[in-house]
Amino acid sequence: MDKLWAPWRLNYIQAKKPKGCIFCQGLANPKKRYVIFKTKFSFCMLNIFPYNNGHLMVSPIRHVGDLSKLKDAQMLDLFKSVNKAKHLLGKVLKPKGYNLGVNIGSVAGAGVVGHLHIHIVPRYPGDTNFMPVLNGTKVLSQSLEDLYNKLTHAISS
Repeated sequence: MDKLWAPWRLNYIQAKKPKGCIFCQGLANPKKRYVIFKTKFSFCMLNIFPYNNGHLMVSPIRHVGDLSKLKDAQMLDLFKSVNKAKHLLGKVLKPKGYNLGVNIGSVAGAGVVGHLHIHIVPRYPGDTNFMPVLNGTKVLSQSLEDLYNKLTHAISS
């Protein structure tokens, strides 16, 4: 069984949770919160505690915690944005695979329960090695700022 070890995320788990919704805050300050693109009903942003380089989250603009709360047009837009984000990662980072995930409810692992979001985690051969498993250290070869700049530039090209 393959495992994606992420012990560095313990910092996120143990950190004091910020007040308010990180997704709604992202819409209010898109560059500071690394919002890559926005559509009529959804948006895409970098995960600042990534499982892997390029870990994105796509969320509806509406603050809802469950897929069943979305109208059909919002649902379609959300999944078109997931596809756009995946395509963008393929263009810029060229991963060999992806994990897509939705956690609904805290018992399912949702870190932000009230605002639905879809994780897109690009995968690379050998992306888990001894560093995170034994040392609790994840090696990311790119800063969030550099990745943000490359992804936003790729949208316009």
